Amino acid sequence: MSFAVRKFIKQPYPFYYEGKSFFIILGILFLMGFGFNYFFMPFNVNTAEHRMSYLAISFVHTLTALFLFFLVFLFFRVFPRLRNNWNVGKEIATLATFLLFTGIGQFLIRDIIYDNPYNWCLGYLIEEVRNTFMVGILFILILVPANFSRLYYRNMQKASNLERRQKEVVDNSKIFIKTHLKSDDFHLESREFIFARSEGNYVEICLLNNDSIEKLLKRISIKDLEHQLASLNYIVRTHRSYLVNMNYVSSVSGNAQGYRLQLQNSDEIVTVSRNMIPVFEAHYQAV
Repeated sequence: MSFAVRKFIKQPYPFYYEGKSFFIILGILFLMGFGFNYFFMPFNVNTAEHRMSYLAISFVHTLTALFLFFLVFLFFRVFPRLRNNWNVGKEIATLATFLLFTGIGQFLIRDIIYDNPYNWCLGYLIEEVRNTFMVGILFILILVPANFSRLYYRNMQKASNLERRQKEVVDNSKIFIKTHLKSDDFHLESREFIFARSEGNYVEICLLNNDSIEKLLKRISIKDLEHQLASLNYIVRTHRSYLVNMNYVSSVSGNAQGYRLQLQNSDEIVTVSRNMIPVFEAHYQAV
């Protein structure tokens, strides 16, 4: 594998298997799958074996794929940590796995569709998996790189056009933070807060204390911490895993996932997810 390919598959990529974006993709998958199957008839078919019309067969094939794609959604709901640091390689691997199971699924429903005594032979299993990959891999190799390039250059351009009105912040609120463990409760001085990052059932809080970095690990969700700091409009949720003090953002760059933030006094690169870009831009330009 060449260096360029290895570098490409490690590039950040949007995670689409959640929320509204997932159901949009589900609808697109239905239209593409059904339309391609019905109108182009990509593979040889023996109509004498059909138990139903070709329209119904195309519909059943597409519903099988949609059902398996929905299982991908459920899988990531059960194992949410797997979606962290999502990149092009993980996206391609997920889609390739989906194609494999779709091919197996198409094999398992053959008795519903075809009147053929050899439906359960190994040859048809290989044929169904092969046919699924022949169609699906074409879309993967075209759509994933094309979507990556579109998002990458769009977000790079948007990041370079951001303007900021810098002003001195004199607020130094001291807020009492209640955690999930009473013994872990603490006071947070807002001026010291740089960012917080979700770590499973904990949150790692990065503070600037007398020109040195201090990190606290507290048993609290990032959502609870965000709620308790809601009165400070310069502390913003930029990602499901990050809460950032906008006063410490030193530079913004773009990638296919959204924006990347460089923070003062920290080597941490913080992500702004694409659905949080409008919120981030409004706060960034107002600070």
